[in-house]
Amino acid sequence: MRHRSLLILTAVLTTGALTLTACGSRDDSNGSGGSGGDGGTTTVVIGLDAPLTGDLSALGLGIKNSADLAVKQANAKKYVEGITFEIQALDDQAQPSSGQQNASKLVANKKVLGVVGPLNSSVGESMQKVLADEKLVQVSPANTSPSLTQGQKWNEGTKERPFASYFRTATTDAVQGPFAAQYLFNDAKKKKVFVIDDKKTYGAGLAGTFKAEFEKLGGKIAGTEHIDPETKDFSSVATKVKSSGADVVYYGGEYPAAGPLSKQIKKAGAKIPVVGGDGIYSAEYIKLSGKEGVGDLATSVGAPIDTLPSAKEFVANYEKAGYKEPFEAYGGYSYDAAWSIIEAVKAVADANDGKLPSDARAKVAEAVGKVDFDGVTGKVSFDEFGDTTNKQLTVYEYKDGAWAAVKSGELTS
Repeated sequence: MRHRSLLILTAVLTTGALTLTACGSRDDSNGSGGSGGDGGTTTVVIGLDAPLTGDLSALGLGIKNSADLAVKQANAKKYVEGITFEIQALDDQAQPSSGQQNASKLVANKKVLGVVGPLNSSVGESMQKVLADEKLVQVSPANTSPSLTQGQKWNEGTKERPFASYFRTATTDAVQGPFAAQYLFNDAKKKKVFVIDDKKTYGAGLAGTFKAEFEKLGGKIAGTEHIDPETKDFSSVATKVKSSGADVVYYGGEYPAAGPLSKQIKKAGAKIPVVGGDGIYSAEYIKLSGKEGVGDLATSVGAPIDTLPSAKEFVANYEKAGYKEPFEAYGGYSYDAAWSIIEAVKAVADANDGKLPSDARAKVAEAVGKVDFDGVTGKVSFDEFGDTTNKQLTVYEYKDGAWAAVKSGELTS
């Protein structure tokens, strides 16, 4: 497997080069921590793991850039006096084995006090124990599998947090799948669905929660199938969808397979929408599904970022920073994830006379669980499982060459 050379992105900007955004509590009086009065600074590294190459790199690069922007702004503002933040970004290529190796690399760098990422829930699973064993906090902007925070028996009513150092700013599939089911059944009046998944942790879990809620509402399951997302030839599944009589398809998986799947389903004669979760909510899906994808739907975490007053400065500053890639679906959540670590570092330093204690990793992990601030995506805080307290979701429709918000809200219990 290929490994990209690692770049440590150091951003030490002069005060005022960029303005802090989206966090009302961050004013000029903050940042009283120091480095012990010697005039020097302490370097704190925030690790980042995401697919920076490969099929899902569009999402991964948006995650990396957004975390990098948070670090640049913290340094520009000198938000934590005496501390300079750096990003160490590692490429997992959406592979659990690579994610686990990256977790070991980040643990080995003693300057790393927190990790943003990853994108994929399966990669998150592979990283959790490695980081937790060293009390290194992990905040994912995109993992949605409920088991990561609530244990393998969460769906049986037994919730037990596996790792106290794991958090996420994205809501879970326990909410997202049922939210899509409620929209399709109650709003879109779809009554017969064909459910497909890619057998991965994210896709299978999302499809499972959707299916359970759709049946609970009274909808019928026209058929179910699993696909290998690597093949890109879904003609046999498309034929089954056509003959099933379904009026909608729900796909648990990501855009590299979802786009071609939608195109092939339509070409097989099933002129029905394909619906998926945040894994297909990307501009890349628009390209891959082409004109056949018009009318398809996707749910994604949070409210549309361009409608949030708290996000306007983030969007402006992201453009001003000149990143080549868009921030995509998880940019705001990555920015907020990075800031949750920055806020925690500040809290730990402030509580220790402006210095980082010898057990800084453990202290920072504990402090992340107590953060509470207004971020790009809304209120940033975590519950007893490490899940975000922000349960907002949005349904988007592919029309006029882009994703357009259709409905925002929370799951109806």
